[in-house]
Amino acid sequence: MSSIVEQKKQVVDEIATKLKSSVSTVVVDYRGLNVAEVTELRKQLREAGVEFKVYKNTMTRRAADSVDLSGLNEVLVGPNAIAFSNEDVVAPAKILNDFAKKHEALEIKAGVIEGNVASAEDIKALADLPSREGLLSMLLSVLQAPIRNFALAAKAVADQKEEQGA
Repeated sequence: MSSIVEQKKQVVDEIATKLKSSVSTVVVDYRGLNVAEVTELRKQLREAGVEFKVYKNTMTRRAADSVDLSGLNEVLVGPNAIAFSNEDVVAPAKILNDFAKKHEALEIKAGVIEGNVASAEDIKALADLPSREGLLSMLLSVLQAPIRNFALAAKAVADQKEEQGA
């Protein structure tokens, strides 16, 4: 009997570790998806480096309590799956939100963003943000704009001087 308790403790510790170490976690209700749809969703998440697992709600509640994320407990009802991302904050939210738009059976319930419990609306708002690469390219274009404008002004002045000298 004690070996079963030990196994459950290990699972709770595993969930707690994943909740602590992940930068983004999303809890979804997958009821109503068929096997092919779940397989496609898992494939998309795996390609983005996101782990997607189903855990018992009681074990997830205990793990959430142990890492001070008890705000998740109210959504841990019914069949849930959890997506953990250790690298990209936006990836699980974006993939799950896009998938939910195509498959109404998938429902985003809540999540954890960098250690803070987030509502379904917060997760959907995060999904609407551009990816990390998109944000970096926007930043670079903003940083390059003054230099580009200076170069264009200097070229215009040089062209004007050249015309006057000719």
